[in-house]
Amino acid sequence: MTETVPTLVENSLRIAWDYLEATGELGNPDTAANHLLDTIETMIRRGERRRLVLSNKAIASYQRFRAEQGLSLVS
Repeated sequence: MTETVPTLVENSLRIAWDYLEATGELGNPDTAANHLLDTIETMIRRGERRRLVLSNKAIASYQRFRAEQGLSLVS
């Protein structure tokens, strides 16, 4: 079954958000939402449609972003 793009974005974002929230890595919600969404949308534009790949890559990208910014990964 194929998800629509808005549903794919929503589901991928929710998976990434829930993981980061559960592990205490979420940080600033606005920053997290923008970074995760940008990452997911970029990957979708490049053709990726697997929601777990999208969410996992978004998580990894956000973790790298926070580490590069010198922000604590655990609140």
